[in-house]
Amino acid sequence: MTAIKHALQRDIFTPNDERLLSIVNVCKAGKKKKNCFLCATVTTERPVQVRVVKVKKSDKGDFYKRQMAWELRDLAEVDAKDASKENPEFDLHFEKVYRWVASSTAEKNSFISCIWKLNQRYLRKKVEFVNVSSQLLEESVPSGESQSVAGGDEDALDDYQELNAREEQDIEGMMEVCEYAISNAEAFAEKLSKELQVLDGNYMDLSKGHIRALQEGDLSSSKGIEACINASEALLQCMNVPLRPGHEKLMSVKQQQHLFTELRDTFSRRLTNHLNNVFVHQGHDQSSVLSQHMAELTLPKHSPLHRDLLHYAKLMEWLKNTQREKYEGLSRTYVDYMTRLYEREIKDFFEVAKIKMAGTAKEGKGNKFGLHGSSGKLTGSTSSLNKLAVQSSSSRRSQSSSLLDMGNMSASDLDVADRTKFDKIFEQVLSELEPLCLAEQDFISKFFKLQQHPTLGEVEESDGGVPSRQPPPGEKDMVRLMMNKVFQSIETELNSLITLGDKIDTFHSLYMLVKMSHHVWTAENVDPASYLSTTLGNVLVTVKRNFDKCISGQIRQMEEVKISKKSKVGILPFVAGFEEFAELAETIFRNAERRGDLDKAYVKLIRAVFMNVEKVANESQKTPRDVVMMENFHHIFSTLSHLKISCLETERREAKHKYTDHLQSYVINSLGQPLEKLNHFFEGVEARVAQGVREDEVSYQLAFNKQELRKVIKEYPGKEVKKGLDNLYKKVDKHLCEEESLLQVVWHSMQDEFIRQYKHFEGLIGRCYPGSGITMEFTIGDMLEYFSSIAQSH
Repeated sequence: MTAIKHALQRDIFTPNDERLLSIVNVCKAGKKKKNCFLCATVTTERPVQVRVVKVKKSDKGDFYKRQMAWELRDLAEVDAKDASKENPEFDLHFEKVYRWVASSTAEKNSFISCIWKLNQRYLRKKVEFVNVSSQLLEESVPSGESQSVAGGDEDALDDYQELNAREEQDIEGMMEVCEYAISNAEAFAEKLSKELQVLDGNYMDLSKGHIRALQEGDLSSSKGIEACINASEALLQCMNVPLRPGHEKLMSVKQQQHLFTELRDTFSRRLTNHLNNVFVHQGHDQSSVLSQHMAELTLPKHSPLHRDLLHYAKLMEWLKNTQREKYEGLSRTYVDYMTRLYEREIKDFFEVAKIKMAGTAKEGKGNKFGLHGSSGKLTGSTSSLNKLAVQSSSSRRSQSSSLLDMGNMSASDLDVADRTKFDKIFEQVLSELEPLCLAEQDFISKFFKLQQHPTLGEVEESDGGVPSRQPPPGEKDMVRLMMNKVFQSIETELNSLITLGDKIDTFHSLYMLVKMSHHVWTAENVDPASYLSTTLGNVLVTVKRNFDKCISGQIRQMEEVKISKKSKVGILPFVAGFEEFAELAETIFRNAERRGDLDKAYVKLIRAVFMNVEKVANESQKTPRDVVMMENFHHIFSTLSHLKISCLETERREAKHKYTDHLQSYVINSLGQPLEKLNHFFEGVEARVAQGVREDEVSYQLAFNKQELRKVIKEYPGKEVKKGLDNLYKKVDKHLCEEESLLQVVWHSMQDEFIRQYKHFEGLIGRCYPGSGITMEFTIGDMLEYFSSIAQSH
């Protein structure tokens, strides 16, 4: 076995900078006997890496080759199968279980013993040893070929070397403090041996390559950064070596600790200065492309800066663990510089957005919309904005302009393109901010090693099965504070942009509410506690407030409506405006998260419309109250039937009821005019009957005898009835507005009502004047011809 071990060391491990410490001849359990060797090795470079390597002969059998290797830190369990009886079988539990059969129990035991010693010496995570005799698990290393461990290769004993001056001083110092140094040389030698192993066996020896990397390693190249990372980790490992009582007094330990402290301070200064310069230079490079992005309404991407800086993330973590003050100083420097950079970029970005947004109003026909979209002078943050203004357009109906300060109504006049442009600009702004903030927060978390969320491997479940592991509060707060500082201008700029959009057209608040709500919802799904989610949530409050203010403004304008005494009312502007508002809102809020806000606004608006239609109808002098009510509630009913707004179904039915009631009332009241005396006569007849006079005795009443009836009927020959109906048609035509097109509906209703009245009069004559032979001067056929010819002639 010694010859094999020498051959393996020479041919396989020495070229790989490894030392072979123990070897066992094995084959896989339960398979054909294909022998191989399991080797326990350590690297000669610090930090020491401990491995289990599988070696087998080549197919030709003339040399050995390395087949597989496992890191000892990945070993979870060693199972020796039986602690009391000799058994050559054993299992090694890595990512999966490997089952082996050794050529002898002695080799197996020697190998397991070596693995145990290496585990005790080099690994913080201890391997589980199962079914292993306690005699094999000892601190000391017995002599023998297969018992060597790192730091003592018995196959190649070091040649004798004379002590140097520093070593002599250390030994003399130890002899002075050790009372039995002379009287008990063997005990002193043992103590000396153990203490001299402190430097070798407790990671207090840093390679020259690592020292050179810390002192002068290139921090601007990938290779140099990697070397510095390895060196800094090795240094940290050396500085954190747990010392036994008394070891800290050893001169060699003190000297090493002093060296480590100097290396730490030197490297932390170099690292801090270098990263400060990187922040500055990267920022300057970034700002050079700013103008190009601004013209396209896009924000510069900082991914190149993030990508370059993330190469230093492990070094930042090292700085965080070793030089907290410098780490925090770098954090402040980064935040201060990036705050200025982002502030400049964001300010210019929003400036362009405002100019483009104001331009949609200036280039278009101005602010045009139903109920009332406010207009006025725009005030921007620069002179370019100060020169922009929104012009009000003329009213769609001159006759309605006095009812409300419409300034901007009608679907036909509505410049949809303007609002579409605004919507696209606002969406572009939010779409640019979202990835910018998320990318920066992700970078800050990674670069400064600030935990935001537990990873899957870190999540621990509570008794109820709910993840209980949370990011450290301090780190979570630090990310939030850094993001708040870096992007301190975003919320202010967003609110300013929203104010401008609201000035251009108050109905922009509908677009903004939907867009902002969607982006808040998206941000909360990604991270409810993120800076982006919090900021957009704050701004959403402003948008919702503007939306509510817009609705309240429409209601207030309805209440302030004034009636013209010289012209007919027609469809009230706020009734037509509600239709346009609803059509636009239904388009904007389709599948929107904030539909509930619109439904609440609908109810408030429609109730205000109902109330103010009645108010106008009561105050109207030129147009009959029934006409105002009939036309406007017919329009409302048609609008709600067309749009099918579920939350307004009750109001739809109510509008229909009001329309039909007032149509009937208008028809009945109007028909009393062409047959006024006849109507009065029969009203008197009905009154006598109601007072108790029998129908067949009415003709004996002086005022209602047969002679009086013939006299009244004679006044309404067919020619006069047609003339009266023609005048009635003209009067109705003057009352009704063209927009609602109800003239024919009303005329047909009047025809039906006239026929009903005619039949009613005939019935009264038959009952109250039986056998008199008195009939009307015209027939139902004559009436149908009168109504038809009058309608056609007009």
